[in-house]
This record gives sequence, structure tokens and C-alpha cells, in this order.
Amino acid sequence: MLAEIRIESLGAISAATAEFDRGLTVLTGETGTGKTMVVTGLHLLGGARADATRVRSGADRAVVEGRFSTTELGADVAGRVEEILDSSGAERDDDGSVIAARSVSRAGPSRAYLGGRSVPAKSLSSFTAEVLTLHGQNDQLRLMKPDEQRAALDRFADVDKPLARYRKIREQWLVARRDLADRRLRARELAQEADRLSFGINEIDTVAPQPGEDEAIVADIRRLSELDALREAAQTARTALSGDLDDPSPDSVSAADGVGQAKAALEGTDDAALRALGVRLAEAAAVITDVTAELGDYLAELPSDASTLETKLARQAELRTLTRKYAADIDGVLAWSREAAERLAALDVSEETLSELERQVGELETQLVAAAGELTKARSKAAKGLAKAVTAELAGLAMANAIFSITVAPLPARADDSAPVKLPDGSVVHAGHDGVDAVEFGFTAHRGADVLPLTKSASGGELSRVMLALEVVLAASAEGTTMVFDEVDAGVGGRAAVQIGRRLARLARTHQVIVVTHLPQVAAYADVHLVVDSGNGRSKSSGVRRIDDDDRVAELARMLAGLGESDSGRAHARELLDAAQQERNGD
Repeated sequence: MLAEIRIESLGAISAATAEFDRGLTVLTGETGTGKTMVVTGLHLLGGARADATRVRSGADRAVVEGRFSTTELGADVAGRVEEILDSSGAERDDDGSVIAARSVSRAGPSRAYLGGRSVPAKSLSSFTAEVLTLHGQNDQLRLMKPDEQRAALDRFADVDKPLARYRKIREQWLVARRDLADRRLRARELAQEADRLSFGINEIDTVAPQPGEDEAIVADIRRLSELDALREAAQTARTALSGDLDDPSPDSVSAADGVGQAKAALEGTDDAALRALGVRLAEAAAVITDVTAELGDYLAELPSDASTLETKLARQAELRTLTRKYAADIDGVLAWSREAAERLAALDVSEETLSELERQVGELETQLVAAAGELTKARSKAAKGLAKAVTAELAGLAMANAIFSITVAPLPARADDSAPVKLPDGSVVHAGHDGVDAVEFGFTAHRGADVLPLTKSASGGELSRVMLALEVVLAASAEGTTMVFDEVDAGVGGRAAVQIGRRLARLARTHQVIVVTHLPQVAAYADVHLVVDSGNGRSKSSGVRRIDDDDRVAELARMLAGLGESDSGRAHARELLDAAQQERNGD
């Protein structure tokens, strides 16, 4: 429920605050006083485009702030509201209400706030869409659109579950269908790519490179190119350290022998300093022993002839063939091979694969047609009930001879349709996001006349009553929310105006209803009457005030025909008000 709205520098309103109660609230006032600015402010809270021209002359920005109570919302709506507040980081006020605000700058961007947090306008719109339903003259025109008519029927039919199932299957069907079409169209291209990938993988597998092998083989080749010099250096060093193993004569002196003799001489003394040096020589002897052994291993591993170099060079040439084609080094070549294998698995263009995809597409299409059929069945059944209920409501709105109809027909596929499906009767329809149905509202104001599409048969006043009748019938789907009507009675007068007042009062039993009206017959049924006026007349700024008793009678008299100061006008207004209130209390 909308508890309060504060408007600052919006249109004709400089600063105004209006408090709302349950039931039916009407806003009236002279033309040009800015009563529609209240609705404009609510549209801004609903996320409507911020128009800088709406900012009052002389002000830098306009601000609209609404306080909402959510205690009377239905369980489903209340749950969605909590999710929106949690995801936005919004907080409730101390009394549990939620404050939503929108500011429109003359020079800069607009700002949106929810529960004390700055949020995108879309987040604010998500919240207000759950608690507010706005009906202005543009909304009446929107009712002419097929999508809006289908949405209204779906609200009545409660098709959330079958529609969700249909959309899930449709998405799977579209993905499989696109995959199959892509494979067919690109069959030759994909086959060529598959051959290229297979050739590369086979070539790499034949060479069978090892990770890092290209770097290791460079070191091997460098060593083999200097084989004689390396062998001589290693052998000389080994001989110097351990002596010539081929000449074991006493004259053969080695570094190991010399260090051993020196160590023995030092350790044979009693001098601490010399014995310490002996310990260090023991360490040197161990190093010499280790190096000598490693030099022996090195010499043993050196190739005995130059043929090994040729083998290494040939292997290097094989590896370079791969690195020229597939990557900068062998590790990159191996990575290319792995990725190519994965890509090749996804490029299966065999007849078996195409047949399997065709089978999947066919199976999903069968499921889609079945889901669409369930959706059509639910809509067709609901269409009869909704049409009957709206026709009955129109009779109560002084249109006793009016007929309202709803047609649910297949939506034919176009020649270049992106999602065509064949129904069991052989017809080809478009499988859209919302089903395969075209929903159309029909209307005639006189029985016996042809029922024509609503877009061709309803005048402005008739369209207003059709929309109101729809809202009355659909009201149960959003119990506890706030419904706002901006001149829903446009083009209506006399007895029809009284009936509109009655229906709005009935709707206000389960909803908070706010109506901007110029008809006294409607205003007389209000629980709360607000007047938007320009105060004492010297200021061009408008304000909002609540009126009761004699002030309300005077306002109704003014609305009747500008008779606010005449006794006859007041008497007529009093009679109208008493009759409406008596009817409400006795209803």
C-alpha cells in the first residue's frame, strides 16, 4: 500500500505531500493545477524515463519520494518484494515501511533510491512493479497491443508452470536445431578442418616428441660437436686427480696421493693448528674423490664414435619440422595436439552424428508441440471465462449490450521464420518465447453487430471501461497491491460514470485504489478525497490537500458544472455524495 508521497519541484507542484489510506482515494482539481503530476511521480518511481523538462522552472531538480507498506501483500508478492529488497541492500524504516525515491536533475542524470540505498532505476522499477499497477491513457493504448492482451489473459489463466516448461523445452530445441543447421551448412568446411587436424595429430604422434626434448637435444648436440676436446679435458683432469690408471708405477703422482700424504703428515703432529689444517685436507680429499668418480662417469657416457651426433641431428630436424608448423617449441606442439584432439571430437560430421542430432531435434520438437498444446489449452479455456466475466462487468458499467471476446489462434510461421514447428493438424506455426498462440481481444458495443478486434471497435470511453472491467476481473491476482488510474473515466459521463465509481469502490475492497478523475460521480464514491490546487491563487505553485464534509461538497459542486458557490450546486453535490456513501455502506 502507498502510505505517502512527497513531490518537490515537479511540474506545477513546488512542494506537496499527500497521505493515502486503504480503499478508494480520488484526486481532483482544476485543469492545469498539476493533479496528473501525482501520477507522473508514481511513474517515475516505477522506473519511467526521467524527463528533465518536468523539473519545475527555477529548480535544479525534481524529487519524488514514496513510502510503501507491504504488510497487506499476498504471500507470493511479499516473497518477491523481500528478494528484491535483499538483493538491493535496501533497509526498511523503523515502522517497517519501505521508502522509494527518484530525483530528476535538470542538467545531469536521474538517481533512484530504495530503502536508503542508491540503486539502478531498473531495481527500483522491479520493486514498484510488485506493489503498484499504473493505468494512464497511454496504458489504455497499450492494451491494443497483442502482447499486452496475451499478458492479460495469462494473468487470468495462471499459466506460469506450463509456460516455464514450454520455454525450457524451446530453449533446448533451439540450441539443438542451431547445432544441426550449423553442421549441415558447414559440412564441407568442417570436414576439411577435421582432415587438417587429423593430419597434424598423426604427424606429431609419429614423431612422438617428449616435453622439453628440443631444449635437451640442443645441449646434447653441442656436447657431441666438441667430443674429442671434451674427452681430453675430462681425461686430463681425472689423471691429475687420481693418477694414470694405465700407468700404476711408483713415479705416477696424483693429486689424491699428494693430499693424502700431506694430511698424514699434519695429523702426525701434536700441534693443534697443523692438525686443524689436516682436517681441512680430509675434506679436500673427499671432494677430489667425488669429482674423480663423476669424471669417470662422464667419460663412460661420452659416445665412442661420431654416429651418435648424426642421430641427434636427425632427431633435431624432425622436431624442427613440428615447431615450424604447430608452435614455437615442443611443449607448444604437444599443447596444440591436445587442443586439436578436443576440437576434432567436437567436429564429428559423420552421418551417424547428423542422424543422432536429427533424432534429438525431432524428439525435442515433439515435446515442444506437446508443451505448446498444453499452454494453448489452458489459454483457450481461460479465454472463455475471462471474456464472460469482462462482458458481465461491462454490463455493470452501463454497457449492457456490449460483448467482449477473446480469440486464441495459432500464430502462423513466416516464410523465413526462425522457429517454425508443425502442429498435429499439419499447420506450421511460430514457436515464440510465449508460445504458439496469437491472442486477440474482440469487442462490440451493440449485440447483433459484428465483434471486431478491440483496436478497431472501441472508442476512447469504451476502451477505458474495457480496461477497468479487465482490472476488476483480474484483481484477485494481485490482492493487496496499489492500483492507480489516471482519468480512466475519460470520454465517459452520466450513468456510466456512476457505474465506474461503483466498480472502483468494489475494487478498493481488496486493493488500494488511487484515481485521478474529473467526474463527480466517481469522486463521490471515494474513501479519501484529495484536491490539487494552486492555494490562494497568487502563486503558480500547486499543493495537495485532503478535504472532508463541506469542502468536499463544494469540490463536487465545482466538478458538476462550476457550481461550487451556488446553493443548488451544493444541494446537488450533497445529494450525490450521500447517495454514493449510503450505497457503499449498505453494499
